Amino acid sequence: MSQLFSPYSLGTVTLPNRIVIAPMCQYSATNGEASDWHLMHLGNLAMSGAGLLIIEATAVEPEGRISPADLGLWSDGTEAALARVLTAVRKYSQIPIAIQLAHAGRKASTAAPWDGGGLVNIEQGGWQTVAPSALPFMPDDPAPTALDASGLQRMVQAFVSAAKRAHKLGLDAIEIHAAHGYLLHEFLSPLSNQRDDEYGGSLENRMRFPLAVFEAMRAAVPMQMPIGVRISATDWVDGGWDLAQSMIFAKALQARGCAFIHVSSGGLSPLQKIPVGPHYQVPLAASIRAETGLPTITVGLITEAEDAEAIIADGQADMVGLARGILYDPRWPWHAAAKLGAQVAAPPQYWRCQPREQKALFGDIRFRQR
Repeated sequence: MSQLFSPYSLGTVTLPNRIVIAPMCQYSATNGEASDWHLMHLGNLAMSGAGLLIIEATAVEPEGRISPADLGLWSDGTEAALARVLTAVRKYSQIPIAIQLAHAGRKASTAAPWDGGGLVNIEQGGWQTVAPSALPFMPDDPAPTALDASGLQRMVQAFVSAAKRAHKLGLDAIEIHAAHGYLLHEFLSPLSNQRDDEYGGSLENRMRFPLAVFEAMRAAVPMQMPIGVRISATDWVDGGWDLAQSMIFAKALQARGCAFIHVSSGGLSPLQKIPVGPHYQVPLAASIRAETGLPTITVGLITEAEDAEAIIADGQADMVGLARGILYDPRWPWHAAAKLGAQVAAPPQYWRCQPREQKALFGDIRFRQR
């Protein structure tokens, strides 16, 4: 039996298999509101046969968006727009759906990648960014505003409010974005956090605010709704955030009821030197899983079904995340199941496409056509 296609439980949520669609920004919202693009995009991925679909980084306040076209969940309008999309998706798919709640911090107020990805100034619809310290991401960027006590409290409440809206929408789980150089990662790394108060300096202090956000969100929604965290396990910069600190952070999250950890890396500094190659982040996830026992998602250049199967079978991770690969091949789970001799869910409208040599691919299906 394929281990990749075996079920897995995140608390009360049971995934039909270990394939996770990782969050991928679409830069296609209007004032934070999900659009028809999201309906088509998420509807397509919801029919992929994956075990879990995580909605893209969703800003908890307008200033938390990476770009002016980012998805948000901070108002009745953004909630209603996403509800419309989810209603349509759930009509035709039973895939568990999570949402990644995020704040971009000092990396906010930029253009979409296909528009160059540069900073968007206030005259063009951008905004003043915020961060733990007044240190820009790029040397020539305007400095972000260092968050004061009231700003920190506002951030916590923004994450809590978004978590409550996610629960109201009937989403199955929440992932907190603490990776890729965005706000919560900025607090963790000594490269971006040079505060001299209780939120800076020692590792304990640098973890304090991200942990406070997690605790507040965990208290705001029922325990039946799993909350996990995505981290960058290393900055890939000497003197920055690293795997040893990530293990300590993961244990602190675990003690507070974290349901899973999604292990990525990098994104905090333009000085990063990432050894990109197939499965380059899998050892990071494997180390954290071995140290903590937390349900672990690994991601990063995992493209072949046989490799994903081996990662699960060898105990390097509990789930395998796909991002760009599933954009390229939205039926990757179908093709993987065919290779591994497994079964995968497909909508009945597509049953006729089951290959003749794969008569059990979509399970015990029966249909008749005149």
